[in-house]
Amino acid sequence: MAACPESAFASGSAPADRAVALLRKFGAADIAHPGGTLLAHLQRVQAQLADWGARPALQLAGLCHAFYGTDGFPTALLPVDRRAELVLVIGAEAEAIVYCYASCDRKATYPTVTDADGPFRDRFTGRGLRPELQLRCDFAELSAANELDIARIDPVFRERWGPELLALFTRFRPLLSQPAWSACESEVSS
Repeated sequence: MAACPESAFASGSAPADRAVALLRKFGAADIAHPGGTLLAHLQRVQAQLADWGARPALQLAGLCHAFYGTDGFPTALLPVDRRAELVLVIGAEAEAIVYCYASCDRKATYPTVTDADGPFRDRFTGRGLRPELQLRCDFAELSAANELDIARIDPVFRERWGPELLALFTRFRPLLSQPAWSACESEVSS
């Protein structure tokens, strides 16, 4: 087995620490985002997922969810043909969640994401996929944490998109944990 490159991560550091180092390396601390920087947003999303009791892989995905850009935030820190670099830092499970989130063609996917056979359109490849239930739950939970963070930070965003977010979260409800749903219901509807 080949050894990981020394630059991949510091010896003995936790995956989240390595992820933050990689985010800094690729400029996330310098990219503007509601509430400050992209890095600050990503750390808040990770913290929200932790508060909801998400497993470590989903928390790491929350921290790294914008690595490949998203349908709503086109700035990519890393092209998708370099996914292996992120896998080395956060692991295959967390990276698969990151890719799922980043690849989502929201307009095509949101209406049927809760359906067991509902297609999930990959905006990078144009292919329709059918993610397993756990990945769809992870996608919904991460989506809620991301959008709630922006709504908390940006009152104009919340005012403009609050009703649509509540409708989206209501659609996602079967995929959300109880803590996530409670936050969606109380923070967007108030």
